[in-house]
Amino acid sequence: MFKPGQTVYFIANNSHVVQATVIKVSGNLYTLRFDGKGIRLKGHRLFATKEEAEAQLPKRDPLSRYGPYWDH
Repeated sequence: MFKPGQTVYFIANNSHVVQATVIKVSGNLYTLRFDGKGIRLKGHRLFATKEEAEAQLPKRDPLSRYGPYWDH
């Protein structure tokens, strides 16, 4: 799907989108480089555009940051 040298996007920590460059492809595993770091991810976690990745971000309840013991 993606080739070495291509720019891809993935969701990190289930909260934000990160831009990376494909370094190596081995089957369905991709080695990526971003911000001087590296990571290996499966192909289903990668997106071609930032907009595609942002569309997959989980929707958060604005009150969920307070925890279960907070009086709303």
